[in-house]
Amino acid sequence: MKEVPLKVDEIYVPTKRRKTLEVEKAESLAEDILENGQQRPIQVRQGKGRLVLIEGFHRLEAVKLLGEETIQGYIVSARQF
Repeated sequence: MKEVPLKVDEIYVPTKRRKTLEVEKAESLAEDILENGQQRPIQVRQGKGRLVLIEGFHRLEAVKLLGEETIQGYIVSARQF
């Protein structure tokens, strides 16, 4: 898998996931990213013409707090059931 820059405003966060936001955790991660850079890429999948977040919700929120337009991530395949 290759790490790629993803546009923050093009990533859809499912409603269920949005309800799990811990603001303090996102703020703490924002500080860490500011000091050390993003250490772990997020994971998204293609879904109906948009990127859907799979993993890394607090990292995504942290870069939003920092005013960043992109975030490092992996585009992974959706699981087949």
